[in-house]
Amino acid sequence: MEDWALIRHLHRSEKLSQRAIAKRLGIARDTVANALVSDTPPKYQRPPVASAISDAEPKIRALLSAYPTMPATVIAERIGWTGSITWLREKVRSIRPEYAPADPADRLDHEPGKAVQCDLWFPPVQIPLGFGLTGSPPVVVMVAAFSRFITAMMLPSRTTMDLVAGMWRLLDVGLGAVPHQLWWDNEAGIGRRGRLTAPVTSFVGTLSTTVIQLKPYDPESKGIVERANRYLETSFLPGRSFTSPADFNDQLAEWLPRANHRSVRRIDGRPDELVAVDTAAMLTLPPVPPQTSTVTPMRLPRDYYVRACGNDYSVDPSAIGHLVDVTTGLDTVVVTRAGRRLAEHERVWAHGLTLTDPAHVETAARLRTNFQQQHEPDDGQHPVRDLADYDRVFGVEFDIAATTPDNIVCNEVVA
Repeated sequence: MEDWALIRHLHRSEKLSQRAIAKRLGIARDTVANALVSDTPPKYQRPPVASAISDAEPKIRALLSAYPTMPATVIAERIGWTGSITWLREKVRSIRPEYAPADPADRLDHEPGKAVQCDLWFPPVQIPLGFGLTGSPPVVVMVAAFSRFITAMMLPSRTTMDLVAGMWRLLDVGLGAVPHQLWWDNEAGIGRRGRLTAPVTSFVGTLSTTVIQLKPYDPESKGIVERANRYLETSFLPGRSFTSPADFNDQLAEWLPRANHRSVRRIDGRPDELVAVDTAAMLTLPPVPPQTSTVTPMRLPRDYYVRACGNDYSVDPSAIGHLVDVTTGLDTVVVTRAGRRLAEHERVWAHGLTLTDPAHVETAARLRTNFQQQHEPDDGQHPVRDLADYDRVFGVEFDIAATTPDNIVCNEVVA
C-alpha cells in the first residue's frame, strides 16, 4: 500500500515516467503501471474455497425460509451438522435477516413529569425471612422517564395492596410528586384485559393520575425500567449479603443516591440533577393519602387467632365471638373492634407461621378460669325435685287415714 501511494505521488507531483519510477523504487514497470491504473489501494483477497458450511448453506436457507426464528442448534440437528457449532451460528446469524421479518423499535421522547415506568424485579438471591425460612420477594422499581431517576423497594408479595402501598411509598418519599401517567405491563395485581383492579382504581383516583398498561410483546415501551432492573442486578447485587428484607431495603436506599448520580449518555446529564425538572412538571401529592392497607372484617373464633397474609396472629381473647377488623399493611397487622385496638403485630414475610402475643395467652388463661368457676355447683350435689309435685300434676291424692302402708287407699280426686 505504501508503494501504491508513493508511485502515484511521483507520477502526478514530480511528473516522473513509469520507467523512472520503477528505477527509483527498484520495482517492475508492470507494478508501476497497475498502481497508476487502480484508484484504490491494492489488497490481498483469497479466492473462495469450498467448505462444509458453504455446502450446508442451501439447507440452512431452506429451513429459514420456512421457519425464520428456528434456533441454530435446531438447524444443526435437522441438517446433520457435525462441525463447529460456532461456525454454524455465525452463518445462521448472517443469513437470518434475509428471512426474519423486521421488528423496528421506535425511540420514545418523554416530556418532564409525564410518565414513570414501573416494573417488578426478582433478585436472584435468597433473603432470610425469619424463623429459619428464606425467599426471593419482589422489588418494585419505578423510574422517572425524563430524568431516569430510580426509586425501588422490596415488597412482601406481589398482591394488589402490597403493590399499591409500595407505589405510594416510592412516590411520597422517593419523588415527592405524582406523575401524570404510571406505565405498567400486564401485572395481575394491577389489572388484566384493560381493566384495573378496584384498589388500583381507587389509588389512581385519589392521586388524580392514570395507569397505562402496555400491550404484550412490546418491551421497548418500558425499556427504561427494564434497563434499571438490569443495572440493579449487575451493579447493586454483586458482592452483597442480606440478613432480612429490612436489611435489603436499607442497603438499597443507601446505594440509590450513588446510582442516581451517574451520568446517563441518553439524557446528557445526571438523574439527581434533572429530577427537579421532572417533579416540577408533576402533580402535587394529595392532601389525604390513599388507602394502602387491607381491612378485612371477621368474627374472632374461640382460639383467638386471625389469618392474614398466610400467617396466624393472636388477638385479645376478650373479643371472642365479636366481629373485628384486621388491617394489614406493609409493616404491621393490626386488629381493632369499634375503634379499640386488640392486637398489633409486626408483619412476618414468611408463610405458615403462628405469631402469639404472651399477653393474649395470659388473658385467655384468666378468662378460662373465670368461666370454669361460674359453672361449678356450690355443694357439689345435683338438686332433687319433690315427688309430691308429680302427684299434684297428675291429680293423685293419698288417704292418710290408714296407719300402715298396706292399708293405703288411693282415691281419685274428682273435680
